[in-house]
Amino acid sequence: MNQSIGDTVSSNGSELALPCATEDVDALLSQPSEEAIDVLGETEGPIIVLGAGGKMGLHLCTLLKRAFSDLSRSDPIYAASRFQSLRDASAYEQLGLQVLKGDFRDDELVKSLPDCPTVFYLVGAKFGTSNNPQLLREINVEVARELAYRYRGSKIVALSTGCVYSYVLPESGGSLENSPMNPIGEYARSCLEREIQFQEISKQYNTQVALIRLNYSVEFRYGVLLDIGQKVFDDDPVDLTMSHVNVIWQNDALNHTVQSLEIADTPAVPINVTGADMLSVRDLAEAFAKRFSIRPRFAGAESESMWLSNASKSHRLFGPPKVGVEQMIDWIAAWILQGGETHGKPTGFETRDGKF
Repeated sequence: MNQSIGDTVSSNGSELALPCATEDVDALLSQPSEEAIDVLGETEGPIIVLGAGGKMGLHLCTLLKRAFSDLSRSDPIYAASRFQSLRDASAYEQLGLQVLKGDFRDDELVKSLPDCPTVFYLVGAKFGTSNNPQLLREINVEVARELAYRYRGSKIVALSTGCVYSYVLPESGGSLENSPMNPIGEYARSCLEREIQFQEISKQYNTQVALIRLNYSVEFRYGVLLDIGQKVFDDDPVDLTMSHVNVIWQNDALNHTVQSLEIADTPAVPINVTGADMLSVRDLAEAFAKRFSIRPRFAGAESESMWLSNASKSHRLFGPPKVGVEQMIDWIAAWILQGGETHGKPTGFETRDGKF
């Protein structure tokens, strides 16, 4: 990617460049890959994105819209959500998307949703739920079952999480799709139950489903790398409790999610979507500190085990992620140095009890 077109900031004589102008980051994050365009060329429309108002929804909707434009297709793309999380519905309407606003706990809304042969499911509750297990059950389990049933005749790509696995050692290489499940905490358990809803509908109605076990998607304004980099920059201690993490650039995660349409089947097919490396949190903090020319501070004891996924299957099927870790760190460090806005939503990646 040509960095000469980007904004440039300087830190003690070294230059860090953004890959584009700050106002163009959403366009960068929603660029469809050639591989995703090829898959969408064989995909039946219209498409509906359920839960489009969250952190990945606008970029996925935009990616789909751009791919259809490249393919000279005019099929409708529906964006359905409450639109109360990050952006209101107007951002989606401006893209020419068909916006459907409402709460999926409303049975009448679910019944009124348009028939679509292709479904992306991004619905989920996580943050602020540590004292509200009922909300977790309503959104992550009951809504999942209702919407899976509503679209039982469609092909569904449903977002899940690597938190459904047991903790593993970094030297294990990470959990594979058939590795043991032992989710820690109410949130992770609700995510496993969400998968079960899709699995049961898939078996009962021969619904083609792909389950995207994602961890962790990062971009300029949100994600584990931003959390670590911001703490280093602010001279706050970086918690080492979760000593290692996986990350993937959000655009790569979205393109792999779209490519997962190719593997959706019955019974439901799980697929890990993340980067190739088991990354030391300490090393990541030191990498940011080097770019900021400061010394990082640390807190907590490094645990031996944590959530880590092995994405070798998705890399074999879809190709490796196009943006590497060093590039992500450079871009996010540049974003922090220039005071770029963030979503103000820490990931809580260091949490070991599963409470978010």
